[in-house]
Order: sequence, then C-alpha cells, then structure tokens
Amino acid sequence: MAKMWAGRTDALTSKIADDFNSSISVDKRMYKEDITGSMAHAAMLGAKGIITETEAGCLIDGLQSVLDDLESGVLAVDENCEDIHMFVEQVLTERLGDVGRKLHTARSRNDQVALDFRMYLRGETDEICARIKALGQAVIELAEAHKETIMPGYTHLQRAQPVTFGHHMMAYVMMLIRDLDRLSDCRKRINISPIGCCALAGTTYDTDRRMVAEELSFEGIAMNSMDGVSDRDFALEMLSCLSILMMHLSRFAEEIILWSSWEFKFVELSDAFTTGSSIMPQKKNPDMAELVRGKTGRVYGDLMALLTTMKGLPLAYNKDMQEDKEGVFDACDTVKMCLDVFKGMIETMTPLPENMLNAARGGFINATDAADYLVGKGLPFRSAYKISGQIVAKCIREGKVLETLSLDEYKGFSDLFEEDIYDAVNIKNCTFRRTSEGGAGPESFNAQIEFAKERLT
Repeated sequence: MAKMWAGRTDALTSKIADDFNSSISVDKRMYKEDITGSMAHAAMLGAKGIITETEAGCLIDGLQSVLDDLESGVLAVDENCEDIHMFVEQVLTERLGDVGRKLHTARSRNDQVALDFRMYLRGETDEICARIKALGQAVIELAEAHKETIMPGYTHLQRAQPVTFGHHMMAYVMMLIRDLDRLSDCRKRINISPIGCCALAGTTYDTDRRMVAEELSFEGIAMNSMDGVSDRDFALEMLSCLSILMMHLSRFAEEIILWSSWEFKFVELSDAFTTGSSIMPQKKNPDMAELVRGKTGRVYGDLMALLTTMKGLPLAYNKDMQEDKEGVFDACDTVKMCLDVFKGMIETMTPLPENMLNAARGGFINATDAADYLVGKGLPFRSAYKISGQIVAKCIREGKVLETLSLDEYKGFSDLFEEDIYDAVNIKNCTFRRTSEGGAGPESFNAQIEFAKERLT
C-alpha cells in the first residue's frame, strides 16, 4: 500500500516494520474525534481563503459521509493503514480525488494526533466523572439508611472508637468528591487545542487557530507550537487522577473483603457480585472486590509506563509518543468498568447491623469516653487517660467490660466516678455525642450528607 509520506524515500518498508510502526489497532477508537477535528480544520481553511469555500464544503460533506458510513457499519476501518488519520484521509481521497488531498494543508499528523487525543480524553473524563457521581450517590443512599447503625471504627486494624456505618461510608464519599474535583480540574488542561502547531514550528499559512478551537469547544490554544505537539502532561495528569481514584476503590474493596469474611461478617455480598469455589461448597468469594483491588496495580502500571516513556524525550515530537494512547485507553476502560461493578456491588450489599453492634460492644472502644468523663469532672486528660487504661486492664483480667463494672469498682480508681458513668460509656451515647464538625454524631452526619449531595450534583 502506498504511504502518504512517500517522497523523500520510496516508502517501501518491510512488513515487519509496517506492523511495528502501525498504531491503528489502538487509535482507531478516535475515528470520530479525527473526523470532527478535520471538519473544523477544513471550515477554517475555507474561511481564511487557503482553499475555496466550495472545496471546504466538499471536504466537510465528504468527511461527514465517512463518519456516517463508519457508524452505520457500511465502512470498516482498514487495519492495513498506518493509523486512523491516514485511513480517514485515504478514504476521503478515494471519494473526492484531489480535493481530498487538500485537507492536510496547514497541519501535521503531530498536531492532528494531539488534537484527537485531547478530544477523546475530554469525553472519557466526562464519562468517568458521571460514573463517580453515580457511585457516590449509591454510597450516600447506603449511608443514609445506616446513619444510626453502630460499628467499631478502627486504627491499625484494632478497634478504636465507635462510629456509625453511615459515617464510615461517608468517608469514601469524600474521597470520591476529591476524585471528581481532580478530574474536573484536569479537564481544563486537557481542553487546550494544539491544532495549528503543525509539525513543531507552526505554519506560513494565514490560519485561525482560535476559530478551530472555538468550533471544537476548546477553552484555549497551546501558546507554543513545540510544546503543543510534544505535551503529554494532560495524559499523565489524567492517569495520576485515575490512579488515585483506583487507590480509593481499592481501599474500599479491601474493607468490603474483610467485612464479608466470617471473622467480621459486617456485610453480606449479593450472589450477583460473588463467586463460588470449584472444590469448597461453603465458599462465597468477593471476587469483584478483589479484582478491583488487583486492577489498581494495572492502572498504576499505565501511569508508570507513560512517565517512563516521556522522561527522556527531547523536543518536539518523537515516535516514542505513539505509546501514549494504549495505556491511557486501558486505564480509562479499567476505571469505568470498576466504577460500574462497584456501584452494583454497593447497591446489592446487605449490611448486618447486629454483628456490627456486637463487635462495637467488645474491644473497649468507649475507653476514651471514660477518660473524657473524668476530664469533665476536672481531672487533667493525661491523668484521666492513665486511669482509664488501668480500668481496661482490670476488665481484661477479669473478663468484664466498662458497662458491667460496678460503681464501687470504678470508685476504686477515682472518687470522681458517679452513677452517670454508665451513661457516658454507653456505646450509642459515645457515638452520637461526637458532635464536633465532621464527627460521627447525627448533626455532623446530616451536614456531611448535605455537603456531599451538593458536590455530586
């Protein structure tokens, strides 16, 4: 097949070199962006008199017919072409003749591919943000349904203080809100048009780059032509955002895996989002959560791969940068799938409040409240902390809990203890009295819900 770049050489590369050089199997998914970008470019060429208005109209109509035929299935992408840009131009030239050959005036594949990539990632960002919002809303619904479900909160995987299951869920909603913020901010830097930078130095034609940018809904143009064709910061930033998002999903998945085990049994996962064992009939495996946790490493790898590809490249465009898309596309596909699966898993998951409450009643997670009780009676916190620890040690030796210790036993540690100590160490009271902003108490929880709903909509 004749190469579009034949001229300086006879362009007769070997089959193995053609296969190695080809990117169409990866970049063919950008066909719509490539055609839409070319239509805007053709319109600008016509408006500036670089080609005639008639030729511009002919190019736009021809490009629209290629797009229609691809989307209807009448036309299939020819993977013998080097890339999607060459395929579109080849089909257009076959249909329009010499007019088709005028499309590439005042641009290069270098700025063309950067344009397509930015347009594609802009759309992917919007899709991922929509999925984050959907998952966030599903978690909020679960949190609201369990705003009074007491469970132990943990540090170091040791029972620490009582919280509600709803409060715990809202911690993950806050992470998702930050993910949404990061991606939304990243989108601003994705949405900068490189078209018109050409190969690296701009062009001698009297083009209007801002006209094309506006037509394609970009917020601005790359202000340096060399940077415009060689910048992949936007892709790296998006991969970084997706990696952080996957880290959040992985942490959430890890808790679900723990909670669904017999050792915790805080939740029951739906059969629709678990699998069985091939040999052990009693097993119900949290495979979807485990896969989310595993696929996090895959997205991290995509980020590291592109960072490594870019780290030693001189300006401007280098063929190494053809490796930019596959990892980003993989990360986008992986994240979208994980968000969809996670939403379904959350919506069908059954919390087990009694098991959570029973766990909260053990482990002395109300010990801090016993110390705070003494502080309220005038004792310095460090002294109160020591007494509370001594009481816990006594309970452990004698198989008791703070709620069952007699008042005389309490007074053996301090005369400040009165009958109201039992109200202070009641698990529900300990939880609901945490009224500080952001805490586990009802008023704070309601404020978190209101904040999250506003941010997600």
